[in-house]
Amino acid sequence: MAARSGRLGTWIKMLAAGGAVCVGGPALVMWVSPTDEELFKKYNPELQKKSLERRYEKQKDFDDFVVRLKEYSKSDKPIWMVQEEADRKKKEEMLRQDFLGAEEAKARKEALRKESGLSPNPSS
Repeated sequence: MAARSGRLGTWIKMLAAGGAVCVGGPALVMWVSPTDEELFKKYNPELQKKSLERRYEKQKDFDDFVVRLKEYSKSDKPIWMVQEEADRKKKEEMLRQDFLGAEEAKARKEALRKESGLSPNPSS
């Protein structure tokens, strides 16, 4: 019977120690970790000013990211594949816009040459 009470004591000690670690560990981390406001107050004034100036931009970027992520999640495909496709389409659109801009600039240049009476080939 003595052996059985010894095991019971061991189990009780183990449960108490496990509970202390499972509850006390996160409690200690929460108690020791500084809040966002405390960290912000430790910045030097120049960094505080920059942070406040960029806060709106960062919030807008994050909101845009979340909106795009919601759109990507509506697809049956994995999000990263949909994101790659969207990035590829965006890149193709940018290249197309650049090409159209270059063509337009070339046309303007030709129009200016014709107005000024210069020949298209400078060697002739």
